[in-house]
Amino acid sequence: MIPLAGTIGGGFFDGLLAGYAIKKVIKIGAVIVGLFIAALAYREYQRIIQVDWTSIQALSQSGITWLTNAVTDISNIGAAAALWEYQHIWEPLTLSHWLLVLLQASC
Repeated sequence: MIPLAGTIGGGFFDGLLAGYAIKKVIKIGAVIVGLFIAALAYREYQRIIQVDWTSIQALSQSGITWLTNAVTDISNIGAAAALWEYQHIWEPLTLSHWLLVLLQASC
């Protein structure tokens, strides 16, 4: 019983730590991007540089679209894997399957 609890609990804590780490990395990335954009805006305000904001908006929009598609594809891969697991592992373990096994064993 203890190894099973360790396996289940270990997976939970691995997922918890991975989620926490990913959350921190995304926050740090967002801060870096925000500081970069703020520096661009400040330098433009000081008339040090000329920024084409429509170009930056188009670039960021295409990046967000790419990221959304990547996350959707990852989700679809996970759903396909879960469906395969259900069809090949759990579906044969239905009550009707076990009744047939018991009937065949008793004959």
